[in-house]
Amino acid sequence: MLYLLKTLATTVFAIVLLFCLQPTMAQDGTMYPMENPAEPNAIPLGTGGVEGQPAQETWFRQWGDPMARNISTATLTPFFPAPGKANGATVIVAPGGGFRWLSMGNEGWEVAKALAEQGITAFVLKYRLHPTPESLEDFSDSMNRTFDEASKSTNDKEKDVPQRPRRNLSDQLEDAEAAYAMIVERAEEWGVDTDRIGMIGFSAGAGLTMHCTLRSETMDLAFIGPVYGGMGEVDVPADAPPMFNAIASDDFLFHGQFGVIRSWYEAGIPVEFHLYQNGGHGFGLGNPDRTSNRWFEAFMHWLDVNDFLKGDDR
Repeated sequence: MLYLLKTLATTVFAIVLLFCLQPTMAQDGTMYPMENPAEPNAIPLGTGGVEGQPAQETWFRQWGDPMARNISTATLTPFFPAPGKANGATVIVAPGGGFRWLSMGNEGWEVAKALAEQGITAFVLKYRLHPTPESLEDFSDSMNRTFDEASKSTNDKEKDVPQRPRRNLSDQLEDAEAAYAMIVERAEEWGVDTDRIGMIGFSAGAGLTMHCTLRSETMDLAFIGPVYGGMGEVDVPADAPPMFNAIASDDFLFHGQFGVIRSWYEAGIPVEFHLYQNGGHGFGLGNPDRTSNRWFEAFMHWLDVNDFLKGDDR
Protein backbone atom coordinates (compact mmCIF):
# COMPACT_ATOMS: atom_id res chain seq x y z
CA MET A 1 0.00 0.00 0.00
CA LEU A 2 2.87 2.37 0.79
CA TYR A 3 4.37 1.77 -2.63
CA LEU A 4 1.01 2.53 -4.25
CA LEU A 5 0.63 5.80 -2.35
CA LYS A 6 4.15 6.85 -3.32
CA THR A 7 3.47 6.01 -6.96
CA LEU A 8 0.24 8.00 -7.03
CA ALA A 9 1.83 10.94 -5.23
CA THR A 10 4.67 11.01 -7.76
CA THR A 11 2.16 10.92 -10.60
CA VAL A 12 0.39 13.98 -9.24
CA PHE A 13 3.68 15.82 -8.74
CA ALA A 14 4.93 15.14 -12.25
CA ILE A 15 1.74 16.04 -14.09
CA VAL A 16 1.50 19.31 -12.18
CA LEU A 17 5.13 20.05 -12.99
CA LEU A 18 4.56 19.26 -16.65
CA PHE A 19 1.44 21.42 -16.75
CA CYS A 20 3.54 24.45 -15.86
CA LEU A 21 6.52 23.66 -18.05
CA GLN A 22 4.86 22.52 -21.24
CA PRO A 23 4.21 26.02 -22.66
CA THR A 24 7.88 26.02 -23.63
CA MET A 25 7.44 22.66 -25.35
CA ALA A 26 4.29 23.25 -27.40
CA GLN A 27 2.82 25.75 -29.78
CA ASP A 28 0.71 27.62 -27.24
CA GLY A 29 0.46 26.84 -23.54
CA THR A 30 -2.02 29.62 -22.84
CA MET A 31 -5.26 28.45 -21.23
CA TYR A 32 -8.28 29.67 -23.18
CA PRO A 33 -11.79 29.36 -21.73
CA MET A 34 -14.26 27.41 -23.84
CA GLU A 35 -17.94 26.56 -23.65
CA ASN A 36 -18.76 23.26 -22.02
CA PRO A 37 -19.42 20.80 -24.86
CA ALA A 38 -22.83 19.16 -25.11
CA GLU A 39 -21.53 15.57 -24.77
CA PRO A 40 -24.83 14.07 -25.96
CA ASN A 41 -23.63 10.48 -25.58
CA ALA A 42 -22.29 10.86 -22.05
CA ILE A 43 -24.09 8.62 -19.54
CA PRO A 44 -24.20 9.82 -15.91
CA LEU A 45 -22.85 7.22 -13.50
CA GLY A 46 -24.86 8.42 -10.52
CA THR A 47 -21.97 8.32 -8.09
CA GLY A 48 -22.73 11.63 -6.38
CA GLY A 49 -20.82 14.88 -6.17
CA VAL A 50 -17.56 16.12 -4.68
CA GLU A 51 -17.33 17.19 -1.06
CA GLY A 52 -16.35 20.83 -0.65
CA GLN A 53 -16.82 21.65 -4.32
CA PRO A 54 -18.63 25.00 -4.80
CA ALA A 55 -17.56 25.54 -8.42
CA GLN A 56 -19.35 24.35 -11.53
CA GLU A 57 -17.64 22.16 -14.12
CA THR A 58 -15.78 24.31 -16.65
CA TRP A 59 -13.66 23.62 -19.70
CA PHE A 60 -10.62 25.26 -21.20
CA ARG A 61 -8.38 24.68 -24.19
CA GLN A 62 -4.60 24.39 -23.98
CA TRP A 63 -2.16 23.29 -26.68
CA GLY A 64 -5.26 22.94 -28.86
CA ASP A 65 -6.78 20.26 -26.61
CA PRO A 66 -10.09 20.47 -24.70
CA MET A 67 -9.73 19.97 -20.96
CA ALA A 68 -12.29 19.82 -18.16
CA ARG A 69 -11.94 20.67 -14.48
CA ASN A 70 -14.07 20.82 -11.33
CA ILE A 71 -15.90 17.71 -12.48
CA SER A 72 -18.53 16.76 -9.90
CA THR A 73 -20.67 14.45 -12.05
CA ALA A 74 -18.94 11.37 -13.43
CA THR A 75 -19.99 10.12 -16.85
CA LEU A 76 -19.20 7.31 -19.27
CA THR A 77 -19.13 8.01 -23.02
CA PRO A 78 -19.23 5.01 -25.40
CA PHE A 79 -17.42 4.83 -28.72
CA PHE A 80 -18.71 1.92 -30.77
CA PRO A 81 -17.00 0.25 -33.72
CA ALA A 82 -18.62 0.43 -37.13
CA PRO A 83 -21.42 -2.11 -37.69
CA GLY A 84 -20.02 -5.57 -38.26
CA LYS A 85 -16.55 -4.66 -37.01
CA ALA A 86 -16.89 -5.12 -33.25
CA ASN A 87 -14.95 -8.06 -31.82
CA GLY A 88 -16.33 -7.93 -28.27
CA ALA A 89 -13.16 -6.60 -26.67
CA THR A 90 -13.82 -3.57 -24.49
CA VAL A 91 -11.61 -0.88 -22.96
CA ILE A 92 -12.33 1.75 -20.30
CA VAL A 93 -10.22 4.83 -21.11
CA ALA A 94 -9.13 7.06 -18.20
CA PRO A 95 -7.65 10.45 -19.22
CA GLY A 96 -5.04 12.15 -17.05
CA GLY A 97 -4.58 15.57 -15.50
CA GLY A 98 -3.21 15.21 -11.99
CA PHE A 99 -6.74 14.64 -10.63
CA ARG A 100 -7.29 18.40 -11.10
CA TRP A 101 -8.37 18.40 -14.73
CA LEU A 102 -8.91 15.86 -17.52
CA SER A 103 -7.31 15.94 -20.95
CA MET A 104 -10.51 14.83 -22.62
CA GLY A 105 -9.36 15.09 -26.24
CA ASN A 106 -5.75 13.96 -26.26
CA GLU A 107 -6.11 11.15 -23.73
CA GLY A 108 -9.82 10.39 -23.97
CA TRP A 109 -11.89 10.82 -27.10
CA GLU A 110 -9.02 10.45 -29.57
CA VAL A 111 -7.82 7.23 -27.97
CA ALA A 112 -11.37 5.83 -27.79
CA LYS A 113 -11.96 6.58 -31.48
CA ALA A 114 -8.69 4.84 -32.39
CA LEU A 115 -9.74 1.78 -30.39
CA ALA A 116 -13.17 1.71 -32.02
CA GLU A 117 -11.53 1.77 -35.44
CA GLN A 118 -9.80 -1.47 -34.42
CA GLY A 119 -13.10 -3.13 -33.52
CA ILE A 120 -12.82 -2.46 -29.78
CA THR A 121 -15.76 -0.98 -27.90
CA ALA A 122 -14.30 1.92 -25.90
CA PHE A 123 -15.69 3.98 -23.04
CA VAL A 124 -14.20 7.29 -21.91
CA LEU A 125 -14.47 7.66 -18.15
CA LYS A 126 -14.91 11.28 -17.07
CA TYR A 127 -14.24 10.80 -13.38
CA ARG A 128 -14.70 13.27 -10.53
CA LEU A 129 -11.84 15.61 -9.71
CA HIS A 130 -10.43 17.43 -6.72
CA PRO A 131 -11.64 21.05 -6.49
CA THR A 132 -9.69 23.85 -8.16
CA PRO A 133 -10.29 27.63 -8.08
CA GLU A 134 -13.46 28.71 -9.87
CA SER A 135 -11.86 31.25 -12.21
CA LEU A 136 -9.42 30.17 -14.90
CA GLU A 137 -7.01 32.93 -13.88
CA ASP A 138 -6.97 31.77 -10.27
CA PHE A 139 -6.55 28.19 -11.43
CA SER A 140 -3.53 29.19 -13.51
CA ASP A 141 -2.07 31.11 -10.56
CA SER A 142 -2.54 28.11 -8.28
CA MET A 143 -0.71 25.89 -10.75
CA ASN A 144 2.15 28.36 -10.90
CA ARG A 145 2.42 28.34 -7.10
CA THR A 146 2.43 24.56 -7.13
CA PHE A 147 5.20 24.65 -9.71
CA ASP A 148 7.29 26.97 -7.56
CA GLU A 149 6.96 24.62 -4.59
CA ALA A 150 7.73 21.61 -6.76
CA SER A 151 10.83 23.28 -8.17
CA LYS A 152 12.18 23.82 -4.67
CA SER A 153 11.69 20.15 -3.81
CA THR A 154 13.67 19.04 -6.86
CA ASN A 155 16.71 20.94 -5.58
CA ASP A 156 17.14 18.41 -2.80
CA LYS A 157 19.66 16.04 -4.34
CA GLU A 158 19.23 13.51 -1.56
CA LYS A 159 15.74 12.65 -2.78
CA ASP A 160 15.64 10.16 -5.62
CA VAL A 161 12.01 10.87 -6.43
CA PRO A 162 10.13 13.97 -5.25
CA GLN A 163 7.06 13.17 -3.20
CA ARG A 164 3.85 15.16 -2.98
CA PRO A 165 0.97 15.02 -0.48
CA ARG A 166 -1.14 11.88 -0.74
CA ARG A 167 -4.55 12.13 -2.36
CA ASN A 168 -7.78 10.37 -1.53
CA LEU A 169 -8.95 8.48 -4.64
CA SER A 170 -12.15 7.06 -3.18
CA ASP A 171 -14.36 9.14 -5.52
CA GLN A 172 -12.36 8.13 -8.57
CA LEU A 173 -12.37 4.45 -7.61
CA GLU A 174 -16.13 4.58 -7.08
CA ASP A 175 -16.57 6.14 -10.53
CA ALA A 176 -14.46 3.46 -12.21
CA GLU A 177 -16.32 0.68 -10.40
CA ALA A 178 -19.67 2.18 -11.43
CA ALA A 179 -18.47 2.37 -15.05
CA TYR A 180 -17.38 -1.27 -15.00
CA ALA A 181 -20.69 -2.36 -13.44
CA MET A 182 -22.68 -0.46 -16.07
CA ILE A 183 -20.72 -2.04 -18.90
CA VAL A 184 -21.29 -5.53 -17.48
CA GLU A 185 -24.99 -4.82 -16.93
CA ARG A 186 -25.47 -3.63 -20.51
CA ALA A 187 -23.00 -6.07 -22.07
CA GLU A 188 -25.55 -7.76 -24.34
CA GLU A 189 -26.91 -4.43 -25.57
CA TRP A 190 -23.43 -3.06 -26.25
CA GLY A 191 -21.89 -6.23 -27.69
CA VAL A 192 -19.39 -6.62 -24.86
CA ASP A 193 -17.60 -9.84 -23.99
CA THR A 194 -17.42 -9.55 -20.20
CA ASP A 195 -14.33 -11.78 -20.15
CA ARG A 196 -12.42 -9.21 -22.23
CA ILE A 197 -12.96 -5.90 -20.46
CA GLY A 198 -9.74 -3.98 -19.88
CA MET A 199 -8.72 -0.52 -18.77
CA ILE A 200 -6.05 1.88 -19.97
CA GLY A 201 -5.13 5.24 -18.53
CA PHE A 202 -2.73 8.10 -19.07
CA SER A 203 -0.67 9.81 -16.37
CA ALA A 204 -3.10 10.28 -13.46
CA GLY A 205 -5.46 8.02 -15.43
CA ALA A 206 -2.73 5.40 -15.41
CA GLY A 207 -2.54 5.88 -11.64
CA LEU A 208 -6.29 5.34 -11.41
CA THR A 209 -6.01 2.23 -13.59
CA MET A 210 -3.37 0.87 -11.24
CA HIS A 211 -5.41 1.87 -8.18
CA CYS A 212 -8.41 -0.05 -9.55
CA THR A 213 -6.22 -3.07 -10.21
CA LEU A 214 -4.76 -3.09 -6.71
CA ARG A 215 -7.71 -1.92 -4.62
CA SER A 216 -11.05 -2.64 -6.31
CA GLU A 217 -13.11 -5.52 -4.95
CA THR A 218 -15.71 -5.38 -7.75
CA MET A 219 -13.77 -4.92 -10.99
CA ASP A 220 -12.48 -8.01 -12.78
CA LEU A 221 -10.27 -6.49 -15.47
CA ALA A 222 -8.93 -8.83 -18.15
CA PHE A 223 -5.95 -6.56 -18.93
CA ILE A 224 -4.59 -3.14 -18.09
CA GLY A 225 -2.53 -0.56 -19.95
CA PRO A 226 -1.04 2.22 -17.81
CA VAL A 227 0.63 4.68 -20.20
CA TYR A 228 3.20 7.13 -18.79
CA GLY A 229 2.10 6.44 -15.24
CA GLY A 230 4.07 6.07 -12.01
CA MET A 231 6.81 3.45 -12.12
CA GLY A 232 7.28 2.64 -8.44
CA GLU A 233 7.00 -0.85 -6.98
CA VAL A 234 3.58 -2.14 -5.93
CA ASP A 235 2.19 -5.15 -4.09
CA VAL A 236 0.63 -7.19 -6.89
CA PRO A 237 -2.51 -9.22 -6.12
CA ALA A 238 -2.39 -12.89 -7.05
CA ASP A 239 -5.25 -12.39 -9.52
CA ALA A 240 -3.83 -9.24 -11.17
CA PRO A 241 -4.36 -9.06 -14.95
CA PRO A 242 -1.67 -8.96 -17.65
CA MET A 243 -0.20 -5.50 -18.07
CA PHE A 244 0.98 -3.43 -21.04
CA ASN A 245 3.08 -0.48 -19.91
CA ALA A 246 4.66 2.34 -21.93
CA ILE A 247 6.63 5.46 -21.01
CA ALA A 248 9.33 7.67 -22.52
CA SER A 249 12.77 7.98 -20.96
CA ASP A 250 12.48 11.79 -21.01
CA ASP A 251 9.22 11.69 -19.02
CA PHE A 252 9.08 13.37 -15.60
CA LEU A 253 7.55 10.19 -14.20
CA PHE A 254 10.27 7.79 -15.30
CA HIS A 255 13.21 8.68 -13.00
CA GLY A 256 15.02 5.53 -14.18
CA GLN A 257 12.54 3.38 -12.27
CA PHE A 258 11.33 -0.07 -13.30
CA GLY A 259 9.63 -1.00 -10.03
CA VAL A 260 6.13 -1.66 -11.29
CA ILE A 261 7.51 -3.79 -14.13
CA ARG A 262 9.63 -5.79 -11.71
CA SER A 263 6.62 -6.20 -9.41
CA TRP A 264 4.55 -7.77 -12.20
CA TYR A 265 7.45 -9.90 -13.38
CA GLU A 266 8.26 -11.25 -9.93
CA ALA A 267 4.56 -12.01 -9.36
CA GLY A 268 4.66 -14.26 -12.44
CA ILE A 269 2.00 -12.27 -14.29
CA PRO A 270 2.45 -11.42 -18.00
CA VAL A 271 3.87 -7.95 -18.53
CA GLU A 272 4.96 -6.05 -21.63
CA PHE A 273 7.04 -2.90 -21.21
CA HIS A 274 8.04 -0.27 -23.78
CA LEU A 275 10.58 2.37 -22.78
CA TYR A 276 10.76 4.87 -25.61
CA GLN A 277 13.76 7.06 -26.28
CA ASN A 278 11.66 10.22 -26.41
CA GLY A 279 8.13 11.48 -26.27
CA GLY A 280 8.04 13.40 -23.01
CA HIS A 281 4.84 13.33 -21.00
CA GLY A 282 1.27 13.58 -22.23
CA PHE A 283 1.92 12.41 -25.79
CA GLY A 284 -1.47 10.70 -26.16
CA LEU A 285 -1.53 8.89 -29.50
CA GLY A 286 1.74 10.60 -30.41
CA ASN A 287 3.70 13.80 -30.98
CA PRO A 288 5.61 14.63 -34.18
CA ASP A 289 8.95 12.89 -34.66
CA ARG A 290 8.98 10.94 -31.41
CA THR A 291 9.72 7.24 -31.02
CA SER A 292 6.78 6.92 -28.60
CA ASN A 293 4.40 7.39 -31.54
CA ARG A 294 4.37 3.63 -32.10
CA TRP A 295 3.00 2.64 -28.69
CA PHE A 296 -0.59 2.23 -29.94
CA GLU A 297 0.49 -0.18 -32.66
CA ALA A 298 2.44 -2.15 -30.05
CA PHE A 299 -0.57 -2.18 -27.74
CA MET A 300 -2.84 -3.52 -30.48
CA HIS A 301 -0.30 -6.22 -31.36
CA TRP A 302 -0.05 -7.19 -27.68
CA LEU A 303 -3.84 -7.48 -27.43
CA ASP A 304 -3.92 -9.59 -30.58
CA VAL A 305 -1.11 -11.98 -29.55
CA ASN A 306 -2.77 -12.49 -26.18
CA ASP A 307 -6.13 -13.33 -27.82
CA PHE A 308 -7.97 -10.35 -26.38
CA LEU A 309 -9.21 -9.38 -29.84
CA LYS A 310 -10.64 -12.77 -30.72
CA GLY A 311 -14.32 -13.37 -30.27
CA ASP A 312 -17.57 -14.06 -32.05
CA ASP A 313 -18.04 -12.08 -35.25
CA ARG A 314 -20.64 -9.38 -34.83
